[in-house]
Amino acid sequence: MDTIEQIPQNAALAAITSRKSIRGFLPDAIPAPLLHTLLKTAARAPSGSNIQPWKVHVVSGQARDALSAALLDAFQTGTPNQCEYQYYPKEWREPYLARRRENGWSLYNILGIQKGDKAAMQRQHARNFEFFGAPVVLFVTLDNDMEQGSWLDAGMFIQNIMIAARALGLHTCPQVALVNYPAIVKQHLSIPTGQTLVCGISLGYEDTSNPANTLVTTRVPLEEFVTFHA
Repeated sequence: MDTIEQIPQNAALAAITSRKSIRGFLPDAIPAPLLHTLLKTAARAPSGSNIQPWKVHVVSGQARDALSAALLDAFQTGTPNQCEYQYYPKEWREPYLARRRENGWSLYNILGIQKGDKAAMQRQHARNFEFFGAPVVLFVTLDNDMEQGSWLDAGMFIQNIMIAARALGLHTCPQVALVNYPAIVKQHLSIPTGQTLVCGISLGYEDTSNPANTLVTTRVPLEEFVTFHA
């Protein structure tokens, strides 16, 4: 597996290689001008014919707390997931299954969660709906009639958010779990039914004392995903 240390560094590359999913944020508020800079920068993402199909809902303060409470209640009472699109494959196969398991157990090992400890796993999963303590959460949506190209555009926009966040001293955690209950999110944020929830992104300052944030995921070597044609 390739590691971050093997990649030459400069400021631009560091914004990419220092990005990781943060699962423990400080409660410190993010200044509004910083949020505006982040989103204006991220909006420079490319899109087909420059249609810029994405929309963003920025949630903080009392709205954040109310939404968190509602999502957490849905999770803890066993409300079925109702994500508006299929994120993961319907049937797992290698090598993706092994990579997924490595990621999950790497985190659980750091947190001291043993195999079979379903209660501890449940508590850790519930942290998703607390936004891992982040003071701000972003919800990215697309109009329902957008096609696959616009989903690619949205992905590039989301990546821009995460990279720009690092350049501004912030961290993120992209979370598909946050769109598992679209009716709740749409009701709380007055999002029209004509929009599809793509993902949520927790945003804030890293809590460096949180063990979960020591996780650095691996990447497969170039030979496994690149074919050079000369």
